[in-house]
Amino acid sequence: MCYEVKCSTCGKTTWGGCGRHVPSVYNRLPETQRCNCKEWPGVNAPQPSTSCTIL
Repeated sequence: MCYEVKCSTCGKTTWGGCGRHVPSVYNRLPETQRCNCKEWPGVNAPQPSTSCTIL
């Protein structure tokens, strides 16, 4: 079963677990709290960010 975890890169919520239940984690999260640092298998989400720029 997949579950919510805090991303160590951006601090937002991503997923952990088997990868078969990722959409159930994704759908519970408000858009502003979703991590985009890694892929969300089975979900049409923005692609993972490849770099971070601080201006």
